[in-house]
Amino acid sequence: MNTSGSRRVRLFSALIDACFHEKYSLPRLLKDAIAGVTVGIIAIPLAMALAIASGVPPQYGLYTSAIAGIVIAICGGSRFSVSGPTAAFVVILFPVSQQFGLSGLLLATLMSGFILLLMGLARFGRLIEYIPLPVTLGFTSGIAITIGTMQFKDFFGLTMATVPEHYLSKVAALVMAMPTLDFGDAAIGIVTLGVLIFWPKLGLRVPGHLPALLAGCAVMAIFMQAGHPVATIGSRFHYLLPDGSQGNGIPAILPQFTLPWNQGSGLSWSLVQALLPAAFSMAILGAIESLLCAVVLDGMTGKKHHSDSELIGQGIGNIVSPFFGGITATAAIARSAANVRAGATSPVSAIIHSLLVILALLVLAPWLSWLPLAAMAALLLMVAWNMSEAHKVVDLLRRAPKDDILVMLTCMSLTVLFDMVIAITAGIVMASLLFMRRIAKLTRLTEVPVETPDNMLVMRINGPLFFAAAERIFSELQSRSSGKKVIVLLWDRVAVLDAGGVNALRNFIDNLTEGTEVRIAEIPFQPLKTLARARMQPIEGKLSFYGKLEEALYVNPVN
Repeated sequence: MNTSGSRRVRLFSALIDACFHEKYSLPRLLKDAIAGVTVGIIAIPLAMALAIASGVPPQYGLYTSAIAGIVIAICGGSRFSVSGPTAAFVVILFPVSQQFGLSGLLLATLMSGFILLLMGLARFGRLIEYIPLPVTLGFTSGIAITIGTMQFKDFFGLTMATVPEHYLSKVAALVMAMPTLDFGDAAIGIVTLGVLIFWPKLGLRVPGHLPALLAGCAVMAIFMQAGHPVATIGSRFHYLLPDGSQGNGIPAILPQFTLPWNQGSGLSWSLVQALLPAAFSMAILGAIESLLCAVVLDGMTGKKHHSDSELIGQGIGNIVSPFFGGITATAAIARSAANVRAGATSPVSAIIHSLLVILALLVLAPWLSWLPLAAMAALLLMVAWNMSEAHKVVDLLRRAPKDDILVMLTCMSLTVLFDMVIAITAGIVMASLLFMRRIAKLTRLTEVPVETPDNMLVMRINGPLFFAAAERIFSELQSRSSGKKVIVLLWDRVAVLDAGGVNALRNFIDNLTEGTEVRIAEIPFQPLKTLARARMQPIEGKLSFYGKLEEALYVNPVN
């Protein structure tokens, strides 16, 4: 990951680097335009589907792609990232929208934007480096399982009075509702999903989303011609215009500026307190997703992103977007990768993608309202499958150490059954403890092959002397030094010493039998600095320090 973003925070860094520091020309603009249109075609149906999955009308997904997509592209630190609503947020946004409504969701998004902004200003851009792969793989796979499960209702056209909040109850309710399966919706979903699966095998550069939706609409036309009603965006969602007129589907108007909390019961301190945990979850997930996306794009292009600037851009985007009806946004890995493959050279392609979304909102709204919900569910099932990275999960289960497998399965289970923040917290804590245990096992005592008197013991400590290893090492040394008058410890391979190691050393010195001396030789800089800060002084006849092993061996020879 690029560290320059952690050293110097810059606004508009990706745009400045790609369009001003590098020569921006007409051929590059044409490449960006082609990439922007390509990604826009993908983003339009996905934005609507993700909004529906988040519990809000589909136009709010389009507003998010339009507003947040432009703002983040201009302000962010990754030149190829395309931002908008993403599948990862669905598991957080849906409960918020159900409990607090649209205004609560917009307010939580606004709060998460400020948290992201503070994270960027505090230079937390290297956050992603401290989250182990089993943790990220576990919670993303868990989110994918949850999202996939949520789509079965619309995919099969099931009739359910209420959808339970908890996962196991949700699965049970879906199973109980299977007798209400609608064959029209199921046929549309299966055909759409089939096209999405097999389209890449054709090797065409056209994204499969559009052909899949067209195929789903063709099946819908057949059923409707036969008099079989099918659930569509227009049949489920309705809107109210500022002039009081009502309509079905998606309003063909630009996003309107409004205070997020004005769309509900207003703003209050109790509401802010209630939304703070969700806002924090959104910010953490947004940071992880955006930085992961930027790292992936760096690997694809050889360019470098500015991590702190990217967090600031994401924060500003999520601050501005709710005032125009936009829900939580972050960099979308699949759309960003498609952006690179389509030939993008700068953030201009992401801006063009957002402009295409706005154009579709104004021109195609009446036709978008006819999209079948089963087809939208099929899109999200495909997104969930890609997000799960099943091949990586299988590879980790087959080849990774048992500790990593345990961490991944724990994160996956906690994400599905409880909450993403609980999963990430537990995963990081568990991974850290298991890692410390592995490192502690590497620290060991070995004898140094030198000729010494019988009452002298010369040992080398190999590995970090920290709290998880120090007590074991000095306990072992205590048992091996029985009957010795001089204990020489070679520390040339002690890379790290912490307060726990210092305390264990003090206890060892205090418990020495009368007349026994400890000599420590060849101390590296970090342990030496730690000993100095701890004010570990030589003790006459009990503890002394030497620069070389030879000095420790032959000073005041023991008879």
